[in-house]
Amino acid sequence: MDEVLVVLGHEAEKIKAVLQDQAVRFVGNFCYEEGMTTSIQAGVKAASPENTGLMICLADLPFAGTSDFNRLIQAFTDFRRTESSLIIVPVFQGQRGNPVLFSAEFRDKILAHKGEGCREIVRLYPQSVREVCMENDNLLRDIDTPEDYENNSPAIVV
Repeated sequence: MDEVLVVLGHEAEKIKAVLQDQAVRFVGNFCYEEGMTTSIQAGVKAASPENTGLMICLADLPFAGTSDFNRLIQAFTDFRRTESSLIIVPVFQGQRGNPVLFSAEFRDKILAHKGEGCREIVRLYPQSVREVCMENDNLLRDIDTPEDYENNSPAIVV
């Protein structure tokens, strides 16, 4: 089952307004001030238990493109043919990035997790991790401020 969930917390109404015409389902996280893990868990709880995988995307990757996501989904699909417990991690020049895809077997582990984000889950299950080499650094450029965006925007050659 394909579904896109957008977990809302801070600035929820502004984000809803920007995405109002998109095919997404909104999920509220009223505990967002407690950290990123609460948002991840809100999304995982709201996702259909029939999903074979969960792609956890962060909102601070504005240069991530459809082709980047499709490459990860295709790798997940390919590995899933022979492996059940699976974590797909994008890598560019040896550096890991986001989003990370977890097979459904990790659902309960994510919901029970107490740390910040899912990095610890990835670390605890190295036998399940499959790195996918990316063609660009779009999934590594995490942008937290307008200055970060200005300093990290890709060059446009006309």
